[in-house]
This record gives sequence, C-alpha cells and structure tokens, in this order.
Amino acid sequence: MLLRLPTSVTEAQECLAEGAVPIGGATLVWATWQRDGFPERAMSLRELPEANVIGPEALGAAVVLNRIDDRIPEVLRRAAGSVGTGAVRRTATVGGNLVGSSLRCLLPAALVLDARATVLESDGLHETDLAEVLSKRPLLLSLHWRRPIASAYRKLPGEAGGPPPLVVAAALHDDGSGQHRLSVAVRDGYDVLSDGTPCDTGTGTGTDAEQVLGALRGTALGELPDAAWEVVGRQVGDLLRGPGSH
Repeated sequence: MLLRLPTSVTEAQECLAEGAVPIGGATLVWATWQRDGFPERAMSLRELPEANVIGPEALGAAVVLNRIDDRIPEVLRRAAGSVGTGAVRRTATVGGNLVGSSLRCLLPAALVLDARATVLESDGLHETDLAEVLSKRPLLLSLHWRRPIASAYRKLPGEAGGPPPLVVAAALHDDGSGQHRLSVAVRDGYDVLSDGTPCDTGTGTGTDAEQVLGALRGTALGELPDAAWEVVGRQVGDLLRGPGSH
C-alpha cells in the first residue's frame, strides 16, 4: 500500500483523483484490510493544515481525539474524551469518528453546535451540512460553528457487548439578536435525533425548564423514551440555571 501525505488542498485533490483511500488513524479499517486486503493507495490528512485546525469555532478532521482541549466547546470536548480508551483516542480522528464509525460519538455534539463541514471533492472545496456528510461521505476536512453561550454532554455507562450507551448533548445559542435557542441531540441506540427550540434564560427557574422541555416534546425529540427524557431534562435544567458554568 502506498500512503500519500498531501500538504496542500491541491495535492489532496490529486490523491483523490488517483483513487487514494482516505484514512485517519485506521482504527476502524485495519482489521478489515488485514482480512480482505490493503488498498493500493491510501491518503492521510495529518500533514494538511486545513485538516488540523483546533480553535474555539473550528476543528480539523485529521485531529486525533486526545488533542481536543479547552479551546473547543465543552460539549465537543467531552464527547471526544468519552470515545474508547486512551490508546484509541491517541489514534482515532475526528473525521474517522464522524464518517467512518457507526457509533459517531461526536455527532450529537456537532449537531447541537449547528456545525457546518468543509469537504473536498473532485471539483474543489465545498461547505455543506452534516446530513450530506453522513449520506454522501465526501472527504471531510474540517468542522466550523458559532461559539455557543454554553453546552453540556452526557454519555451514560454502557455494558460490554451491549447496545450503544445513551448520549445527550445540548447547547445554548444566541441568535445574534439577543434571543436564545436551545439545541439538543440524543443518540439512542444507533439512531441520533436532534432539534431545538427558542428559550428564555432570564430567570433560570424550574418553570423555564418545564416550558422548554414541553416545546422540545413537540419536535422530533418527542419520539424519545421516558428514560432518555429524564437525562434530557437534567441537561436542559443545568444549562438554563447556569449557562456560564458549562
């Protein structure tokens, strides 16, 4: 297998045209390759600057999970820290988790940040949404978003060999006009549901949380089971009571 390490977008585009298979840490494909055979050409983005950015409003697809630090919003940082073991996080990449994994532990966090994706295709760079990234699986270079007011992430304990543990992510946003919007995403099994609602954080009372939860019940999140709603309720209450603490 010939491994290419492009250092520019143009060079990465050339690698794609040559049929190079994009890989990150290869944590999800190595066993398959050992069984079925290795591709003739592969490409890693670890030397491409556009895929290695880390900042308060952007994260590169080639960044390994254990490099995600407090420059990144709480919800995405905690999501990365919950993936696998320390050895996995030292190898697995953002792009591999979002595009190559069936669990996609980072997806709920990216959804509540309203993240957009920069992808590379044969005709150049494009910006798109996460739905297109998941359905068409283009070469992901980076994610970017507007910094939230506050965010939170919770992943329940899972059983070895059991179903994927429940994940709840939430973020509170300012829409630019002084109005607030709460976004929530939940991974229940292998399914991820996400939606949001305008909210008033002026008083931070239990009534506020009840009203917001009532509004969320009328969205796609209304399909969630009661056990998941308990966790959602705690996340919403925490954010509305103290957004500055998350």
